[in-house]
Amino acid sequence: MWGGKPLREIFEDLLERHRGKVLGIFFGLVVGLLIILFGFWKTIFVVLCVLIGYFLGKRFDDGSSPGDWWDHFFGER
Repeated sequence: MWGGKPLREIFEDLLERHRGKVLGIFFGLVVGLLIILFGFWKTIFVVLCVLIGYFLGKRFDDGSSPGDWWDHFFGER
């Protein structure tokens, strides 16, 4: 099917052509395994922690400090 290409090239080709599908499959696999291992509610908690960490890390990468985030949500109004 891939003409004897090495596995790494096959994976890179799949990521290039079908990035959304590959990432969706990977995400579904990880969530499914987490539910099997920990149960539904513990998995939801882990996913929420990962999302919070992602968004805080993204703000940090964009040049904001954690204090800016804290002030935004809990500062004076």
